[in-house]
Amino acid sequence: MTNPWTAALITLFLWWFSTGAILWRVRHADRAGGTAHQMSVVLGLPLLAGGLWGLGTSLDDATPTGTYTGFLAALALWGWIELAFLSGVITGPNTRTASPFARGWDRFRQATLTILWHEAALIAALALLAYAAHGAANPFGLYTFAVLFFARLSAKLNLFFGVPRIHTEFLPRPLAHLASHFRHARMNWLFPASITGLTFATGCWLERATSAPTDATMIGHALLAALTALALLEHWFMVLPLPDQKLWRWMLPASPDAADPTLSPRK
Repeated sequence: MTNPWTAALITLFLWWFSTGAILWRVRHADRAGGTAHQMSVVLGLPLLAGGLWGLGTSLDDATPTGTYTGFLAALALWGWIELAFLSGVITGPNTRTASPFARGWDRFRQATLTILWHEAALIAALALLAYAAHGAANPFGLYTFAVLFFARLSAKLNLFFGVPRIHTEFLPRPLAHLASHFRHARMNWLFPASITGLTFATGCWLERATSAPTDATMIGHALLAALTALALLEHWFMVLPLPDQKLWRWMLPASPDAADPTLSPRK
């Protein structure tokens, strides 16, 4: 487990499996209807509890085991918040589709209100982790959550400003209105900055992994490098004509809203 290639493969598998598992759960909740989405969040509470416990116990554990525990715990906490978002439990006060005439600040305000409570939950979790990890021997749980937070923030902004390829087929029923806040465009001013930042961050994590004084810090930085590289790949998926949706589509049942024209993003 102290091999950096093992760490990279673990990260790749967790990225693929955890994304697929969440999409599978919300798709089945869509098909079940009723309170199935709310039950998903309740049934996922052990994920939240395990994440909080793992983050707390790993802070003073400066061993490879502690590094993996912090990394996995951060993913668990992030996963529960994302499940609550996709289930429509933690979203925002605006549940309407975007106004077709909204421009500039008004459009940004509408989009922000659509995901406001979700963003507030992520910011609060990041702030609490930063406070708890201050001076801790093992900050990799915090670093993992921070990478996820800033990479996802970049992805959301790029979808708002406009990218060529947007997949709305995985949006669950409670978030069907979200697609109207996305925008198709050949390019936007933020995308090159996002790609540059993520590439630079990946290189920094790799440099720190190669010069790490201990196995624990080497593994931690290798995990972060792999996670940031996957975030970079997800950004490229927004512009390159690659069938990335096939990574998860095969494991999901057909969406009941597959032919719903309201899921088409605003041009």
